[in-house]
Amino acid sequence: MENREEILELCSRTGCEYRENVPLCEYTSFRIGGPAAVMLFPRNAGEAAAAVRALRGKCRLFVMGKGSNLLAADEGWDGAVLMAGPNMASIEAEGETLICGAGATMAQACSAALQRGLTGLEFSWGIPGSVGGGAYMNAGAYGGEYRDVVAWCEHVDENGDIGRFSGEELEYRYRGSVYTGKRYFITRAALRLAKGDPAAIRARMDDLLARRKEKQPLEFPSAGSTFKRPEGAYAAALIEQCGLKGARVGGAVVSVKHSGFIVNAGGATCADVLALIAHVQQVVEEQTGFRLEREVQLLR
Repeated sequence: MENREEILELCSRTGCEYRENVPLCEYTSFRIGGPAAVMLFPRNAGEAAAAVRALRGKCRLFVMGKGSNLLAADEGWDGAVLMAGPNMASIEAEGETLICGAGATMAQACSAALQRGLTGLEFSWGIPGSVGGGAYMNAGAYGGEYRDVVAWCEHVDENGDIGRFSGEELEYRYRGSVYTGKRYFITRAALRLAKGDPAAIRARMDDLLARRKEKQPLEFPSAGSTFKRPEGAYAAALIEQCGLKGARVGGAVVSVKHSGFIVNAGGATCADVLALIAHVQQVVEEQTGFRLEREVQLLR
């Protein structure tokens, strides 16, 4: 950043913890990515709002969840990254609703629901992301999605104003919401659940986790499903049909365990992953007519 000193001075006024030259590979599940010029870790909505107001128009600003659906550029990010700090991970219950800080993981929310005998979140057990990220992208698996449970989301918008969307206003769709394409920083989400039998909830969570471990390449760094499900087909089935299991570019490999995943088999770069994604898209389109759309978010 040409105006680095100015940006650092602005960061110091926000109240946020912040650090310079932070390797993004340490904050992404892919374990890929060069340094971010500066990362800020707000402890509450007020600090997040202060950061957005201070930095908008001054540098590029990226809002990051837990980095589990993110591919960061090898050269890094010549701007600021805003990521929920540890203080934004609280979970409180109001009757059958969990009020979750955006930095809480989906696993923590599932555990909190289990402890209170609340059902409805079991589908997200094992998804390696944050509640904020789940609410942002309508995360889902095994027949459940975040739109089934989100009552409202609080956020800081691109102008640094704090606001809230109701469940209806979130405009949820497959892996998308009203937030898609916007630089809103989600601060809290309310998950409306229902009373259930703790033993049945635990059994369902155990079953889904076992199925994940059996079918997904959890032993390798990845960003989860690489491609969105195309209408009328399944990405993994198309990729396998085209004989692309095990296809490799550098350290990036189409998983032989689940072809819907591109994994970091060791030393993969962002360039490797993007080249492999492009190869898979080209072959699948040529052989099947389906154009696969990347689900993984790209930061560059």
